[in-house]
Amino acid sequence: MKKRVVGLGEVLWDLFPDRSCLGGAPANFAYITTLMGDRGIVASRVGQDSQGVEALRRLEEVGVNIDHVQTDSVHPTGAVQVEIDGQGQARYDIRHPVAWDFLEWTPDWQQLAVHADAICFGSLAQRSERSRATIRQFVSAASDRATKVFDVNLRQAYYSPEILEQSMRLADVVKLNDEELPKVMSLCRLPHQNERSSAQRLSDTYRLKLVCVTRGGRGSLLVSGDRTNEHPGFRVRVADTVGSGDAFTAGLLHEYLHGASLELMNEVANLVGAWVASEVGAMPAPKRGALEHSLAEIR
Repeated sequence: MKKRVVGLGEVLWDLFPDRSCLGGAPANFAYITTLMGDRGIVASRVGQDSQGVEALRRLEEVGVNIDHVQTDSVHPTGAVQVEIDGQGQARYDIRHPVAWDFLEWTPDWQQLAVHADAICFGSLAQRSERSRATIRQFVSAASDRATKVFDVNLRQAYYSPEILEQSMRLADVVKLNDEELPKVMSLCRLPHQNERSSAQRLSDTYRLKLVCVTRGGRGSLLVSGDRTNEHPGFRVRVADTVGSGDAFTAGLLHEYLHGASLELMNEVANLVGAWVASEVGAMPAPKRGALEHSLAEIR
């Protein structure tokens, strides 16, 4: 059965020196969720401008549900200047303020929240007080059976201890990378010794069902209760890393919702993340029309 999975937060254009790619973590996440076989839904806000019109067209074209994307007559569609270094790692300069800084709590979004099987939200879209309040209302309105995923995304200065702590208290699952982990522990006034002990401490402190620490090309660590699993990752030729973390989250959540073991969750999440890292842009088209073909080549 397809799950209704909502990517909540920013939709934006990644502006590279030589091209523009549609992105934003919730949009990237919803796209991969759709490829995985669930129903990926974007809950965001774009401007009433050419970039907003094109963003909606592109999302619909790749099969993502856009029925719940709001439009803003005042503020522009989000955009980010992206620079890629020699190792394929991205650096970002995020435009502010933009449409997704003004997310509105509406009856439509309340119904979406109530009927969602899972919601994935991050820290970046909470940089404005208005969107932060809306995101918290959305996640709080979801049913107890819905899985709430907080995908940490420390960008520029758009985060704070309050945002991190309140988000983790709302979540069932937290995903962050190995560079973010010590920062999060420090901001939350928790001791950091190593990845495993810190992931366990986050799990215990915020009563989380699953904590994931990603390690780039070196795989990931999953902690769930007293169980742990580590995956070494897959070696690929990196085109760029934009969207690979969002793909990882989508793969992880898909397997989680369908009752997979920690081992299978980790395997699939790393496969999907590696595939996106090996392609240009955050929403690559699967080879020969099926995601399975792309993932089989990574293996």
